[in-house]
Amino acid sequence: MDAGEDTVVGSGTLDALELGLLQALQLDGRAALSRIARRLGASERTVGRRYSRLCTLGLRVVGQPVPARLGMTRWLLRVRCAPDAADSVARALARRADTSWISLASGGTELYCALTSATPYERDALLLEQLPRTPQVTGVDAHCLLRLFTGVTSTWYANGVPFGPAGGGAPAPAQGSAAPPEPLALDPTDRALLTELAKDGRAGLPELAAATGRSPSSVQRHLERLRAQGALGFSVDFAPRHLGYHLMTHLWLRVVPGEVSATGHALAAHPEIAFAAATTGPHNLVATGVFRDAHDLHHYLDRRVGALPAVQAVETAPILREVKRLAV
Repeated sequence: MDAGEDTVVGSGTLDALELGLLQALQLDGRAALSRIARRLGASERTVGRRYSRLCTLGLRVVGQPVPARLGMTRWLLRVRCAPDAADSVARALARRADTSWISLASGGTELYCALTSATPYERDALLLEQLPRTPQVTGVDAHCLLRLFTGVTSTWYANGVPFGPAGGGAPAPAQGSAAPPEPLALDPTDRALLTELAKDGRAGLPELAAATGRSPSSVQRHLERLRAQGALGFSVDFAPRHLGYHLMTHLWLRVVPGEVSATGHALAAHPEIAFAAATTGPHNLVATGVFRDAHDLHHYLDRRVGALPAVQAVETAPILREVKRLAV
């Protein structure tokens, strides 16, 4: 009998085999279950059952383009709405293909939206025309993300240890003083693949071939090219509450100029932080943290953030509800 064969798993807990499965998917979101099973010392059948169970709990593997490698720009919007309007505005934004993560905060009158714009026209159409003309919207702050210190806003914890930043296929690109490489040009097959992988990052080659009208071997070559060039990553989306983490919050930090990168890297090394980036605006660092409860958050702010010498001020905004997680 292999590892985990007889384990009975409660509806709200994960065992060591399931945690190992999540970790393996973080390392490679498209890894075959047979390879994961060998690594975990379990049968493929057992790993398949556990994978199916995790999917019933909301597990998704999503393929995502890497904006910096494709000449795109990431934005984080803080949208203030009239009372009782934030939910409807958030749902309208969630239907857009260029938004990847939307949450409600601050008493339900403010929402946060991650936006990726490919062109200035797309950016301006939303920020200068559509949102300002929406009657329920009372204000918009658009913050350009200048440098990412982690991957995406989703991570998982087991016994206080994170599985690492989500996005097992492509870590956040290093951004030093050197000029970034030229954006990678995408052909129609690349674009079709990105569309399909945004729905299911583990879609098989036959399914991807049917969707793109190309042969499986051609699809495989395109996948390998996109991943090798750092243009495609795979993120594992799984609600932290299944691991005992029930409080997510945005952190807006004002940091001494000249210490932003060092502080951003320090935040990214904290197991509580799922996302950290340098940004424009009155706060020059933004982060998202995942905590067990309010006491856990207080301890983190007092002991971890308080120990960072360059931090001058911190604003916290607990997340009330996530309307969109990653891409759909």
